[in-house]
Amino acid sequence: MGIEAEKRFVIAVFIISVISWASQAMSRTLHDDEASINDMHKQWMSQYGRTYANDAEKERRSQIFRENVRFVENFNSHLNNSRTFKLGINKFSDLTTEEFLKYHTGSKMPEKYSKPVETSSFRYQNLTDVPATIDWRQQGVVTPIKDQGKCGCCWAFSAVAAVEGIIKIRTGNLISLSEQQVLDCTQGTNGCYGGWMNDAFKYIVQNQGISTNAIYQYKGTQETCKPVENAAQISGFVDVPRNDEAALLNAVSGQPVSITIDTTTNEFIHYQQGVFNGGCGTSTNHAVTLIGYGVTEDGTKYWLLKNSWGEEWGENGYMRILRDYDSPEGLCGIAQVPSYPTA
Repeated sequence: MGIEAEKRFVIAVFIISVISWASQAMSRTLHDDEASINDMHKQWMSQYGRTYANDAEKERRSQIFRENVRFVENFNSHLNNSRTFKLGINKFSDLTTEEFLKYHTGSKMPEKYSKPVETSSFRYQNLTDVPATIDWRQQGVVTPIKDQGKCGCCWAFSAVAAVEGIIKIRTGNLISLSEQQVLDCTQGTNGCYGGWMNDAFKYIVQNQGISTNAIYQYKGTQETCKPVENAAQISGFVDVPRNDEAALLNAVSGQPVSITIDTTTNEFIHYQQGVFNGGCGTSTNHAVTLIGYGVTEDGTKYWLLKNSWGEEWGENGYMRILRDYDSPEGLCGIAQVPSYPTA
Protein backbone atom coordinates (compact mmCIF):
# COMPACT_ATOMS: atom_id res chain seq x y z
CA MET A 1 0.00 0.00 0.00
CA GLY A 2 1.37 3.44 -1.00
CA ILE A 3 1.73 6.34 1.38
CA GLU A 4 -1.21 8.23 -0.14
CA ALA A 5 -3.40 5.15 -0.07
CA GLU A 6 -2.44 4.51 3.55
CA LYS A 7 -3.33 8.11 4.47
CA ARG A 8 -6.69 7.76 2.77
CA PHE A 9 -7.31 4.48 4.64
CA VAL A 10 -6.43 6.03 8.01
CA ILE A 11 -8.68 9.03 7.33
CA ALA A 12 -11.53 6.77 6.29
CA VAL A 13 -11.17 4.67 9.43
CA PHE A 14 -11.06 7.83 11.54
CA ILE A 15 -14.23 9.22 9.91
CA ILE A 16 -16.06 5.92 10.38
CA SER A 17 -14.98 5.82 14.02
CA VAL A 18 -16.17 9.38 14.63
CA ILE A 19 -19.52 8.69 12.98
CA SER A 20 -19.89 5.49 15.00
CA TRP A 21 -18.97 7.26 18.23
CA ALA A 22 -21.37 10.13 17.52
CA SER A 23 -24.15 7.69 16.71
CA GLN A 24 -23.54 5.75 19.91
CA ALA A 25 -23.32 8.96 21.94
CA MET A 26 -26.58 10.23 20.46
CA SER A 27 -28.20 6.87 21.13
CA ARG A 28 -26.99 6.96 24.73
CA THR A 29 -28.23 10.56 25.11
CA LEU A 30 -31.66 9.67 23.79
CA HIS A 31 -31.78 6.54 25.91
CA ASP A 32 -30.68 8.45 28.99
CA ASP A 33 -33.22 11.15 28.22
CA GLU A 34 -36.00 8.56 27.89
CA ALA A 35 -34.90 6.86 31.11
CA SER A 36 -34.76 10.20 32.91
CA ILE A 37 -38.28 11.15 31.81
CA ASN A 38 -39.58 7.69 32.72
CA ASP A 39 -38.13 8.11 36.20
CA MET A 40 -39.63 11.59 36.35
CA HIS A 41 -43.03 10.16 35.43
CA LYS A 42 -42.79 7.56 38.22
CA GLN A 43 -41.91 10.25 40.75
CA TRP A 44 -44.73 12.42 39.42
CA MET A 45 -47.21 9.52 39.78
CA SER A 46 -46.12 9.07 43.38
CA GLN A 47 -46.35 12.79 44.12
CA TYR A 48 -49.90 13.09 42.81
CA GLY A 49 -51.11 9.61 43.77
CA ARG A 50 -51.79 8.73 40.15
CA THR A 51 -52.54 5.13 39.16
CA TYR A 52 -53.62 3.66 35.82
CA ALA A 53 -56.02 0.88 34.93
CA ASN A 54 -53.47 -1.23 33.05
CA ASP A 55 -50.03 -1.22 31.43
CA ALA A 56 -51.38 0.03 28.11
CA GLU A 57 -52.96 3.06 29.77
CA LYS A 58 -49.79 3.69 31.76
CA GLU A 59 -47.72 3.64 28.57
CA ARG A 60 -50.14 6.04 26.85
CA ARG A 61 -50.02 8.42 29.81
CA SER A 62 -46.25 8.12 29.98
CA GLN A 63 -46.01 9.17 26.33
CA ILE A 64 -48.29 12.19 26.90
CA PHE A 65 -46.26 13.11 29.98
CA ARG A 66 -43.05 12.82 27.96
CA GLU A 67 -44.40 15.18 25.28
CA ASN A 68 -45.51 17.70 27.89
CA VAL A 69 -42.12 17.59 29.65
CA ARG A 70 -40.36 18.30 26.37
CA PHE A 71 -42.79 21.13 25.59
CA VAL A 72 -42.15 22.74 28.98
CA GLU A 73 -38.36 22.30 28.80
CA ASN A 74 -38.22 23.62 25.25
CA PHE A 75 -40.31 26.66 26.16
CA ASN A 76 -38.23 27.50 29.22
CA SER A 77 -34.94 27.03 27.35
CA HIS A 78 -35.99 29.62 24.76
CA LEU A 79 -37.19 32.34 27.10
CA ASN A 80 -36.44 35.87 25.97
CA ASN A 81 -37.55 39.40 26.76
CA SER A 82 -40.85 38.87 24.95
CA ARG A 83 -41.88 36.12 27.38
CA THR A 84 -42.48 37.20 30.95
CA PHE A 85 -43.48 33.84 32.44
CA LYS A 86 -42.24 30.28 32.92
CA LEU A 87 -43.88 26.89 32.59
CA GLY A 88 -43.66 23.87 34.85
CA ILE A 89 -44.81 20.28 35.18
CA ASN A 90 -47.99 20.03 37.26
CA LYS A 91 -50.78 17.61 38.10
CA PHE A 92 -52.26 17.95 34.61
CA SER A 93 -49.12 16.84 32.77
CA ASP A 94 -50.35 13.36 31.78
CA LEU A 95 -53.39 14.82 29.99
CA THR A 96 -53.82 15.91 26.41
CA THR A 97 -55.10 19.44 25.88
CA GLU A 98 -58.47 18.05 24.80
CA GLU A 99 -58.80 15.92 27.94
CA PHE A 100 -57.82 18.83 30.15
CA LEU A 101 -60.40 21.15 28.61
CA LYS A 102 -63.11 18.49 28.92
CA TYR A 103 -62.64 17.91 32.65
CA HIS A 104 -61.15 21.07 34.13
CA THR A 105 -62.84 24.05 32.49
CA GLY A 106 -66.59 24.49 31.92
CA SER A 107 -67.63 28.07 31.14
CA LYS A 108 -70.58 27.95 28.72
CA MET A 109 -71.97 31.33 27.69
CA PRO A 110 -75.73 31.17 26.94
CA GLU A 111 -76.90 32.68 23.68
CA LYS A 112 -78.65 35.53 25.51
CA TYR A 113 -75.29 36.72 26.85
CA SER A 114 -73.74 36.92 23.40
CA LYS A 115 -75.75 40.12 22.81
CA PRO A 116 -75.11 43.57 24.35
CA VAL A 117 -76.38 43.93 27.92
CA GLU A 118 -77.63 46.88 29.95
CA THR A 119 -74.88 48.26 32.18
CA SER A 120 -76.56 51.43 33.46
CA SER A 121 -76.29 50.06 37.01
CA PHE A 122 -72.50 49.82 36.77
CA ARG A 123 -71.58 51.67 39.96
CA TYR A 124 -67.87 51.97 39.21
CA GLN A 125 -68.25 53.83 35.90
CA ASN A 126 -67.09 57.28 37.02
CA LEU A 127 -64.43 56.44 39.57
CA THR A 128 -61.52 58.87 39.49
CA ASP A 129 -59.50 57.78 42.51
CA VAL A 130 -58.51 54.21 41.62
CA PRO A 131 -55.56 52.59 43.45
CA ALA A 132 -52.49 51.89 41.32
CA THR A 133 -52.43 48.33 42.67
CA ILE A 134 -54.74 46.17 44.72
CA ASP A 135 -54.60 42.61 46.04
CA TRP A 136 -57.80 41.62 47.81
CA ARG A 137 -55.96 38.76 49.55
CA GLN A 138 -54.06 41.31 51.61
CA GLN A 139 -57.35 42.70 52.90
CA GLY A 140 -58.68 39.27 53.93
CA VAL A 141 -61.33 39.23 51.21
CA VAL A 142 -60.27 35.97 49.50
CA THR A 143 -60.79 32.41 50.79
CA PRO A 144 -58.03 29.81 50.19
CA ILE A 145 -57.62 28.25 46.75
CA LYS A 146 -60.17 25.52 45.99
CA ASP A 147 -60.14 22.69 43.44
CA GLN A 148 -63.02 21.88 41.10
CA GLY A 149 -61.45 18.49 40.27
CA LYS A 150 -62.80 16.72 37.19
CA CYS A 151 -66.11 18.57 37.25
CA GLY A 152 -66.40 21.37 34.69
CA CYS A 153 -68.09 23.77 37.12
CA CYS A 154 -65.55 26.57 37.13
CA TRP A 155 -68.53 28.89 36.67
CA ALA A 156 -69.74 27.99 40.19
CA PHE A 157 -66.29 28.54 41.74
CA SER A 158 -65.88 31.88 39.96
CA ALA A 159 -69.28 33.13 41.11
CA VAL A 160 -68.90 31.89 44.69
CA ALA A 161 -65.46 33.52 45.04
CA ALA A 162 -66.96 36.83 43.90
CA VAL A 163 -69.82 36.45 46.40
CA GLU A 164 -67.40 35.58 49.21
CA GLY A 165 -65.52 38.77 48.38
CA ILE A 166 -68.45 41.17 48.43
CA ILE A 167 -69.87 39.59 51.61
CA LYS A 168 -66.54 40.14 53.38
CA ILE A 169 -66.36 43.75 52.14
CA ARG A 170 -69.94 44.50 53.24
CA THR A 171 -70.07 42.59 56.54
CA GLY A 172 -66.49 42.07 57.63
CA ASN A 173 -67.00 38.27 57.68
CA LEU A 174 -65.04 36.02 55.34
CA ILE A 175 -67.08 32.83 54.85
CA SER A 176 -66.21 29.89 52.59
CA LEU A 177 -69.46 29.40 50.67
CA SER A 178 -70.86 26.35 48.88
CA GLU A 179 -69.98 25.70 45.25
CA GLN A 180 -71.79 22.36 45.57
CA GLN A 181 -75.09 24.09 46.38
CA VAL A 182 -74.70 26.31 43.32
CA LEU A 183 -73.78 23.28 41.19
CA ASP A 184 -76.75 21.21 42.39
CA CYS A 185 -79.41 23.89 42.46
CA THR A 186 -78.76 26.41 39.66
CA GLN A 187 -81.26 25.97 36.84
CA GLY A 188 -80.41 26.25 33.16
CA THR A 189 -76.83 24.95 33.37
CA ASN A 190 -75.12 21.74 32.33
CA GLY A 191 -73.68 21.18 35.79
CA CYS A 192 -70.25 19.56 35.50
CA TYR A 193 -70.40 20.13 31.75
CA GLY A 194 -70.57 23.89 31.85
CA GLY A 195 -72.53 26.84 33.14
CA TRP A 196 -72.53 30.60 33.56
CA MET A 197 -71.69 32.80 36.52
CA ASN A 198 -74.71 35.10 36.13
CA ASP A 199 -77.02 32.10 36.40
CA ALA A 200 -75.28 31.24 39.67
CA PHE A 201 -75.78 34.80 40.93
CA LYS A 202 -79.44 34.64 39.87
CA TYR A 203 -79.96 31.40 41.80
CA ILE A 204 -78.44 32.86 44.97
CA VAL A 205 -80.71 35.92 44.71
CA GLN A 206 -83.84 33.83 44.12
CA ASN A 207 -82.90 31.40 46.90
CA GLN A 208 -82.37 34.37 49.23
CA GLY A 209 -78.88 33.23 49.99
CA ILE A 210 -76.27 30.50 49.95
CA SER A 211 -74.97 28.09 52.56
CA THR A 212 -71.43 27.49 53.77
CA ASN A 213 -69.01 25.02 52.27
CA ALA A 214 -68.80 23.29 55.66
CA ILE A 215 -72.55 22.54 55.66
CA TYR A 216 -72.96 21.83 51.92
CA GLN A 217 -69.61 20.28 51.05
CA TYR A 218 -68.15 19.97 47.58
CA LYS A 219 -68.38 16.48 46.03
CA GLY A 220 -66.99 17.08 42.56
CA THR A 221 -70.13 15.81 40.84
CA GLN A 222 -73.64 17.22 40.40
CA GLU A 223 -76.17 15.85 42.90
CA THR A 224 -79.77 16.54 43.93
CA CYS A 225 -80.42 20.03 45.29
CA LYS A 226 -80.76 19.96 49.09
CA PRO A 227 -82.57 22.49 51.32
CA VAL A 228 -80.10 24.03 53.77
CA GLU A 229 -79.78 27.07 55.98
CA ASN A 230 -78.27 30.06 54.20
CA ALA A 231 -75.26 31.91 55.57
CA ALA A 232 -74.93 34.85 53.16
CA GLN A 233 -77.12 36.76 50.74
CA ILE A 234 -76.70 39.02 47.70
CA SER A 235 -79.19 41.45 46.21
CA GLY A 236 -78.30 41.10 42.53
CA PHE A 237 -75.52 41.21 39.97
CA VAL A 238 -74.18 43.62 37.36
CA ASP A 239 -72.39 43.17 34.04
CA VAL A 240 -69.25 45.27 33.62
CA PRO A 241 -69.09 47.12 30.27
CA ARG A 242 -67.61 44.64 27.85
CA ASN A 243 -64.26 44.78 26.13
CA ASP A 244 -63.15 47.66 28.33
CA GLU A 245 -60.15 47.00 30.58
CA ALA A 246 -60.44 50.46 32.12
CA ALA A 247 -63.99 49.72 33.28
CA LEU A 248 -62.84 46.32 34.50
CA LEU A 249 -60.04 47.96 36.49
CA ASN A 250 -62.57 50.23 38.17
CA ALA A 251 -64.72 47.24 39.10
CA VAL A 252 -61.84 45.17 40.50
CA SER A 253 -60.70 48.15 42.57
CA GLY A 254 -64.04 47.85 44.37
CA GLN A 255 -64.48 44.08 44.70
CA PRO A 256 -63.55 40.68 43.20
CA VAL A 257 -65.08 40.19 39.74
CA SER A 258 -66.08 37.05 37.83
CA ILE A 259 -64.60 36.74 34.35
CA THR A 260 -64.07 34.17 31.63
CA ILE A 261 -60.78 33.35 29.96
CA ASP A 262 -59.41 31.24 27.11
CA THR A 263 -57.32 28.35 28.45
CA THR A 264 -56.99 26.34 25.24
CA THR A 265 -53.18 26.44 24.98
CA ASN A 266 -50.58 24.18 26.58
CA GLU A 267 -48.82 27.32 27.80
CA PHE A 268 -51.80 28.24 29.95
CA ILE A 269 -52.23 24.70 31.29
CA HIS A 270 -48.57 24.51 32.34
CA TYR A 271 -48.22 28.10 33.57
CA GLN A 272 -46.03 28.20 36.67
CA GLN A 273 -44.93 31.76 37.45
CA GLY A 274 -44.52 35.27 36.10
CA VAL A 275 -46.85 37.54 34.13
CA PHE A 276 -48.54 35.38 31.51
CA ASN A 277 -48.36 36.96 28.05
CA GLY A 278 -48.55 33.77 26.02
CA GLY A 279 -50.55 32.79 23.03
CA CYS A 280 -54.30 32.32 23.50
CA GLY A 281 -57.58 33.14 21.85
CA THR A 282 -60.81 34.63 23.16
CA SER A 283 -63.04 31.59 23.72
CA THR A 284 -65.08 31.75 26.92
CA ASN A 285 -64.19 28.23 28.06
CA HIS A 286 -63.09 28.82 31.67
CA ALA A 287 -64.31 31.05 34.50
CA VAL A 288 -62.08 32.53 37.21
CA THR A 289 -62.20 35.49 39.59
CA LEU A 290 -60.15 38.66 39.32
CA ILE A 291 -58.94 39.58 42.80
CA GLY A 292 -56.53 42.38 42.00
CA TYR A 293 -54.08 44.01 39.65
CA GLY A 294 -50.62 45.52 39.81
CA VAL A 295 -47.35 46.42 38.12
CA THR A 296 -44.05 44.50 38.24
CA GLU A 297 -40.73 46.16 39.02
CA ASP A 298 -39.97 46.41 35.31
CA GLY A 299 -43.27 48.17 34.63
CA THR A 300 -45.34 45.25 33.30
CA LYS A 301 -49.03 45.70 34.14
CA TYR A 302 -50.94 42.61 35.19
CA TRP A 303 -54.24 41.25 36.45
CA LEU A 304 -54.27 38.92 39.45
CA LEU A 305 -56.72 36.04 39.15
CA LYS A 306 -57.86 33.28 41.48
CA ASN A 307 -58.27 29.91 39.77
CA SER A 308 -60.01 26.71 40.89
CA TRP A 309 -57.36 24.13 39.94
CA GLY A 310 -55.78 23.70 43.37
CA GLU A 311 -52.60 25.19 44.82
CA GLU A 312 -50.35 22.99 42.64
CA TRP A 313 -51.09 25.06 39.54
CA GLY A 314 -49.53 28.45 38.80
CA GLU A 315 -48.40 30.71 41.62
CA ASN A 316 -49.93 28.62 44.41
CA GLY A 317 -53.24 28.53 42.56
CA TYR A 318 -53.15 32.13 41.31
CA MET A 319 -52.03 33.71 38.04
CA ARG A 320 -50.75 37.08 36.96
CA ILE A 321 -51.73 37.87 33.38
CA LEU A 322 -50.87 40.82 31.15
CA ARG A 323 -53.08 43.90 31.60
CA ASP A 324 -53.80 46.66 29.06
CA TYR A 325 -53.33 44.31 26.12
CA ASP A 326 -53.59 45.82 22.63
CA SER A 327 -57.05 44.37 21.99
CA PRO A 328 -60.42 45.46 23.43
CA GLU A 329 -61.13 41.92 24.67
CA GLY A 330 -57.94 41.86 26.73
CA LEU A 331 -55.41 39.04 26.65
CA CYS A 332 -57.16 35.65 26.44
CA GLY A 333 -60.52 37.47 26.31
CA ILE A 334 -60.29 38.55 29.94
CA ALA A 335 -62.47 41.67 29.46
CA GLN A 336 -65.19 40.09 27.31
CA VAL A 337 -67.97 39.33 29.81
CA PRO A 338 -67.10 40.35 33.42
CA SER A 339 -69.78 40.54 36.10
CA TYR A 340 -70.00 40.97 39.86
CA PRO A 341 -72.58 40.40 42.62
CA THR A 342 -74.13 43.19 44.68
CA ALA A 343 -74.97 42.99 48.36
